[in-house]
Amino acid sequence: MSKRFCTLGMFIIDEFEFRDLHGKPLESQTRPPQIGGGGTYAAIGARIFLEASQIGMVVDKGSDFPPDILQILLSYGQGMWLFRNREIGTTRALNKYTGEFRGFEYLTPRIRITPKDLEEFPEVSRPSQLHFICSPARAGNIIDEIKAIDGWKPVTIYEPIPDRCIPQELPSLIKILPEIDVLSPNAEEALSLLGKSEAPPTRESIQWACAQFLELGANAGGAGCVIIRSGALGAYMGKLGEDGLWIDAFWQDRDQGKVVDVTGAGNAFLGGLSAGLSLTDGNMEEAVFYASVAASFVIEQFGLPRLDPTTGTWNCDEPMRRVRALKHSMQLKRDKICLTPSDTKTHIHK
Repeated sequence: MSKRFCTLGMFIIDEFEFRDLHGKPLESQTRPPQIGGGGTYAAIGARIFLEASQIGMVVDKGSDFPPDILQILLSYGQGMWLFRNREIGTTRALNKYTGEFRGFEYLTPRIRITPKDLEEFPEVSRPSQLHFICSPARAGNIIDEIKAIDGWKPVTIYEPIPDRCIPQELPSLIKILPEIDVLSPNAEEALSLLGKSEAPPTRESIQWACAQFLELGANAGGAGCVIIRSGALGAYMGKLGEDGLWIDAFWQDRDQGKVVDVTGAGNAFLGGLSAGLSLTDGNMEEAVFYASVAASFVIEQFGLPRLDPTTGTWNCDEPMRRVRALKHSMQLKRDKICLTPSDTKTHIHK
């Protein structure tokens, strides 16, 4: 049986380096290597709601693959990881912290994954939903590969890679927008692509950016949508000709003690979105609640959330309880301030 969700994102082993503002190493701050990669976090976001057998991710496993990291991956379910043995080393990256600034560089060559690579694994060769993180130009190549496989039309969930969210990439993005079912940059990335910088982004600027992408063709024949991930503001979802909608983040400003590390939250959001689409028969609005909850588990610690295989809980909580709680919280908020439909939603005109 084909998988419901597959990501073309990579598995990476993250290493860490901490320096003060003068560049001197901080011996008091250390962190062991940990599991990383946008694909990994997206797969875990989907796993929070789906069985491991319904998820697929290719993991290039070098000869230096740490046994403890392998056991952590397997604890989430062996069926979701599609291991390929590689003679070269496992992909590694260095996260360099100098004060509040975070730098990132690859320590080994990247091994990119394409739709053709999935053909090595018959059980995942044609998943119903496909997530990818890359530049707009490479996304175009991925779309071409998908179209070349007869009879396969997955729901495409595209996450632009942060360092290519620049105005120069906008023409390449416009070319592929009609082929994308879900376009999801974060707020800063969305504004940067459109040549507008604002710190911090506001609800108004995020709504403007969403409308711009829809006007530029992000509607997939009327079925697609734009979801701009906006941190503590939540997520803004828009479809051409329909009311835009804000969905709250699960953890709010009053819950700052719950927010430990936001690394991977956006990737997990999109994995959760995919799971939500599968579990709600494609209801995009409902799926965003699942997405927000998936991200909430990821930001509660450094690294991946903990799954209890006996109870099925994550970080000692039930994901569906959080989905219900988030829906209830939003409904109470709307009822309390007696908002009219025009207040709760923003209309996106053709």
